[in-house]
Amino acid sequence: MGEGGPGPQGRLARIDAVAARRWAVTARAALAARRSEIDALNVFPVPDGDTGTNLYLTLDTALDAARAEAASSGSDSLADAAAALARTTLLAARGNSGVIFSQMVRGISEVVARVAEEPCGLGPEELTEALRRASELAYASVTRPVEGTILSVGDAAAAAAEVALKSGSELYAVVTAALAAAREALAATTAQLPALERAGVVDAGGAGYVLLLEALERVVSGGADPAPHPLEDLVPARPEWAPPSHAVEPEERAGGPAYEVMYLLADADEEAVAGLRDRLDALGDSVLVVGSHDLWNVHAHVDDAGAAIEAGVEVGRPHRIRVTRLSEAEAGRRQEPASTLAVVACSAGPGLADVFRAAGAEVVASGPGRRASTGQILEAIREAHAMAVLVLPNDADTYLAAEAAARAAADEGVEVHVVRSRAAVQGIAALAVFDAGAGVRDNLLAMTSAAASTRQGAVTVADREALTSAGWCHAGDVLGVVDGDVVAIGDDLGAVAGDVVERLLGSGGELLTVVTGEQAPADLGDSVAAAARIRRRDLEVTVLAGGQPAYPLLLGVE
Repeated sequence: MGEGGPGPQGRLARIDAVAARRWAVTARAALAARRSEIDALNVFPVPDGDTGTNLYLTLDTALDAARAEAASSGSDSLADAAAALARTTLLAARGNSGVIFSQMVRGISEVVARVAEEPCGLGPEELTEALRRASELAYASVTRPVEGTILSVGDAAAAAAEVALKSGSELYAVVTAALAAAREALAATTAQLPALERAGVVDAGGAGYVLLLEALERVVSGGADPAPHPLEDLVPARPEWAPPSHAVEPEERAGGPAYEVMYLLADADEEAVAGLRDRLDALGDSVLVVGSHDLWNVHAHVDDAGAAIEAGVEVGRPHRIRVTRLSEAEAGRRQEPASTLAVVACSAGPGLADVFRAAGAEVVASGPGRRASTGQILEAIREAHAMAVLVLPNDADTYLAAEAAARAAADEGVEVHVVRSRAAVQGIAALAVFDAGAGVRDNLLAMTSAAASTRQGAVTVADREALTSAGWCHAGDVLGVVDGDVVAIGDDLGAVAGDVVERLLGSGGELLTVVTGEQAPADLGDSVAAAARIRRRDLEVTVLAGGQPAYPLLLGVE
């Protein structure tokens, strides 16, 4: 195998085409074998965590797509395969961690594609560059990065590789240094985020990245099978409770900026784009700057639209500039034909899908264990056959995939906006005010307002012992949840549901929506509705059979 062959003790001195492919399939096998273990690293004591499944499906689907591209083109080139993998991972990405993970795979693939055809393959220098590139793209995918996540694990691995490289280490030493640092950073995530500390778990996305590096170590070691690091060894026994934290989600400003600015940016390198991203973030929020090479898609909500455009002019050539006022007054002046507007809604159950279809939405199946990928959402956007599309993710963990699909659709000339609906009941409220005869801005403002004004609750059953904000729960306990926080623990679905309804109505409300899940007793929805009407005779109650998994009841109050 020449310079790409085994070194001391059978270890690879460099990663050639065969080794690179082995790394990819070994990583996929590792994620397949341990995805349930990663799924269980859930800050919420309910079996709805699916980060491991999302990471596995992201890589598995991307590898299959890259292989199909190679078969179609007739190319057996590793450079072409790596370039295809860099393209396909984002479309295959599922869940927020899957989107970030896809960018890390893309970063590694970009370096592999560049050096793959060189006779020597990847040595310690190129691998170190690949790990750093993976970390950079991961951080760039999130407007406001949060430490204690897959981001800090990737950064630690890259930094350790750089230190090892400076000391003159050969490939295996660089790999083991990166893996050891990633494991250490993964263990540290528990203390870095209050939500992880409260649940007593490490970050699930970071655990997936550790598996990627473990697969690399196995390949570079020359076929030896080092024992995988047991994730349970990284979990504290009984953490003290701390207030919940929401990682990786973009922040929102009360009231919000006045303008939405979008444009394509050419003739700008990555260093200039990094500065542009920081400049836009200082000007407003909802900043997304994605792309590669010399073409970038720029999106931001700002008060000073001129400054946002000037920032682009300073670093490149903005074109296809679109500035929209985000106020109701201006939105009312912008009317478009009904045929140009459509809605795509993610649904966790067949009953919810029927509700969304009845309202005229294109439906994408998406729920715990089977969250929609970027590509699936993008395909639904295409199938809507509209010039403008509003997307309802209806789940916080599908938001980044929806945003990525929106960016991809923009490159195809379709205007797409993601409504910040983080639960099915918020999506139902948003669709209730959708007006096919109104313009995009009218509907975006109305649907966003409806979703934001809907308080969400749920009733579920704990699958393990855990410390919640309402105290310790045990497997089989009924949990009442309000806006993502456990507020009640009991042993009866109806009683806990009544407690949740009272809390949701505590700050007022006129309409209660009750959505029953696939495991709900037949009369649960009606009994909760009847009890609510007794408490509030003026309350309008709607009961829907949603069929969603994990949550016997979803509750919303408008």
